[in-house]
Order: sequence, then structure tokens, then C-alpha cells
Amino acid sequence: MNQTKVANRLIDEKSPYLLQHAYNPVNWYPWSEEAFNRARAEDKPIFLSIGYS
Repeated sequence: MNQTKVANRLIDEKSPYLLQHAYNPVNWYPWSEEAFNRARAEDKPIFLSIGYS
């Protein structure tokens, strides 16, 4: 079975750290107003990853 990986929003980032997560099956957002606005609209907390590489 051949599965095609789909990139998330991080694919457009310049940071090497963020780019290494661009094909994770997670709906990641970079630090942005878009992320904060969505969290407010859906009344959800922000899960912040500070990195571990």
C-alpha cells in the first residue's frame, strides 16, 4: 500500500526545526494570529511546542 504524505501549514515556514515537522499528521499552526483566532473561535487552549531537537 503506497500512502502519499500531505504537508501541514509548516511547509511554508523558513525554520529548519518547523520544516522537519511539515509532514507530521498533526494540524500544526506556526505562531500566528491565525492560530490564536482559531483557538478563540473554537474556545480551545493553545498547545505550544518549544522544540526538543
